[in-house]
Amino acid sequence: MTEPDADVIDALVGIAPGSPLDAIRVRRPEARAHAQATYRALFAPAEPGNVTAQERFAAGAFVAGLHGATAIAVAYAARLADSGASAALKEAVDAAIKEAKTHGPYGSYPAGPLTREDTAGPVYRVGAATRRTLGPRLAAAFEHVHMLVFHPRDAAPAALQALLDAGWSTTDIVTLSQIVAFLSFQIRVVTGLRILAGRP
Repeated sequence: MTEPDADVIDALVGIAPGSPLDAIRVRRPEARAHAQATYRALFAPAEPGNVTAQERFAAGAFVAGLHGATAIAVAYAARLADSGASAALKEAVDAAIKEAKTHGPYGSYPAGPLTREDTAGPVYRVGAATRRTLGPRLAAAFEHVHMLVFHPRDAAPAALQALLDAGWSTTDIVTLSQIVAFLSFQIRVVTGLRILAGRP
């Protein structure tokens, strides 16, 4: 993941040109191209707007860490460092991952037959020491990300308001949500390819 134009999934899996896994990916050229284009749009956009590179890579590392995708979290943390982030910020992201790790999904369905699957679970709030380093924007983002990963059915306007109050615009919130969704996809693709390669 050192070059924005290098195929990120290939790099995360360790796919060499001409290898059997490369041949598998060649069969789905549009999927391969779109996945890389999405990565570029989210993590190396021509017009980044209000969401900084550090916020993007910090969120990516945090999402991967919540999913238990350690190698992918390390890769995004490396890009976070490349973006000029301080060692303290990287340590705060690592601390947040440790604070927030749990199992899921949790949440409640509207009244009806699915309520039998309702499951209570922890709602993450960034610890005071970690919050001081992350700052209000990233702290609010991490709490929102945790909800999307572990409490997707509990998403509500109040959660969005917390982001707005912390300085995230509606466009910024869309970008953050897209990062969460993309990482979920990327992690599953990388995991599947690693299994095919005999390296789960």
